[in-house]
Amino acid sequence: MINLTSRNVELLGAAGQAARSLLAERQDLLNRIQAFSFDERECALPFADRLARENQWSDMHAERVISEYKRFIFLAMVAGHPVTPSDEVDQVWHLHLLYTRSYWKRFCGEVLRRELHHDPTTGGRSETSKFEHWYDQTLDSYHRFFGAPPQDIWPNAAVRFGEDLQFTRVNTRRNCVVPMTWMQVFYGAVVGTVLFMLAMHISPLCQ
Repeated sequence: MINLTSRNVELLGAAGQAARSLLAERQDLLNRIQAFSFDERECALPFADRLARENQWSDMHAERVISEYKRFIFLAMVAGHPVTPSDEVDQVWHLHLLYTRSYWKRFCGEVLRRELHHDPTTGGRSETSKFEHWYDQTLDSYHRFFGAPPQDIWPNAAVRFGEDLQFTRVNTRRNCVVPMTWMQVFYGAVVGTVLFMLAMHISPLCQ
């Protein structure tokens, strides 16, 4: 269960007081969301393990993102405005949607008690601006209800709609994935070596 502390409310002022009041009214909903289990029974590949495997996350990080997904869903229900998830939270949502009975029957039907659709962008500048605005609103509402969001899961809008859009599926059995920082170091070393060799070669000619 998540509760706003008195210190949170003191720091957030009137907006925090309103959020606390609304949170108290929706505490039952929040409790149901927090208690929801993605796996109906024991299985060889639980939801959290599959999420970690498909995103190359640690088990601990996957569990953290799942917790943030539940907070996001709560905001979608009570914030009073459209919400947009971070990329990592969106990965939980995408995977959950694949478990159709879990998502539509158990989660939406029994926990949320209403449908919650996932509407992707249709493209274009106006759509980008719209989702950036919704994301900023989501971060603001997150802060009002839960305090500061973890930056590694909820980056700012510039990152969310910049580098976080560059993900792609890669078959690691067929391809080697090398971080850009490593490539920069490698190319820097190659260029440095070539320049050094050229300098050593030209130096005797200049004498």
